[in-house]
Amino acid sequence: MEAIIQWTRATINKHPVFTKASALLTVLILVTATYVLFCRPYQLRWGATAVEIASSVPGDELNRNPSFRATRAITIEGTPEEIWPWLIQMGFGRAGYYGYDILENLGSPEGLHSAERVLPRFQDFEVGDELPISAVVSMTFFAIEPHRYLIWVGDEDENPGVFTWALYPLGGSRTRLVSRIHWTYEWTSITTISLQLFTEFADHIAVRKILRGVKGRVEGDIEPMWVQNAEFFTFVATFSVFVSALVLIVVRRLTWQTWLAGLLTGLLWLATWYTPIPLWFSALIAIASIGTLYLVFRRRKIAG
Repeated sequence: MEAIIQWTRATINKHPVFTKASALLTVLILVTATYVLFCRPYQLRWGATAVEIASSVPGDELNRNPSFRATRAITIEGTPEEIWPWLIQMGFGRAGYYGYDILENLGSPEGLHSAERVLPRFQDFEVGDELPISAVVSMTFFAIEPHRYLIWVGDEDENPGVFTWALYPLGGSRTRLVSRIHWTYEWTSITTISLQLFTEFADHIAVRKILRGVKGRVEGDIEPMWVQNAEFFTFVATFSVFVSALVLIVVRRLTWQTWLAGLLTGLLWLATWYTPIPLWFSALIAIASIGTLYLVFRRRKIAG
């Protein structure tokens, strides 16, 4: 073991740039492999049954060759007629998305907080109307079938982005709300690349929260804003710590501790974003992630 440590130190001292690049790349490969093998399959089918995943929904025909195809779903104690008004009024500068308002509604003329009641002025949209997704991105209503499904579509000529929200009654007063997303990656500009990366890694978080937000409003159990803010900052914290750990590998003297910190904080980031854990446990993971980075910094400072 001592021989391995000495060889590692000698290699780092002799080829510092190559060694750091290799260490950084290794961490990224391991974290990416974990995402692809475990996290991505989970996030692409959150809450959906095997039948829902395999079944076609309206809008599938609009993009037959998607790079990204996700089906998420939730059961709501309510009829399609009760759920529909909450769906049709969603959008930036409208009712919001019932999710992470601190990000999704930032700058909205309707205020930061998503609507907690049905808003009559946002109920009468028609096919072809513009749908602002954010302050800089818009889609269009492609199809509106009241109490059945709603389709948003992007402005791409071929293989457009397609968002379908479909309602399937289960009998009684229970309904399945199914979200189906088709997206084709096009690496044509910085803005486009940023949107593609957001869709790949963070879309699941946003859609999951929308589904839960609709459910809470229909069932009269609206989540307090402090809870969604706490979740949001937990997500931001674990990702920020991971990025900081990667920077540490590059700018500080490379050791096994800094490399392991990069790998561990990356895995903790994935755990908070993609595993079904409660808020309090996510907060503990965030604290552990921050603590890991702090201990590495402190150790290097003492050693230096």
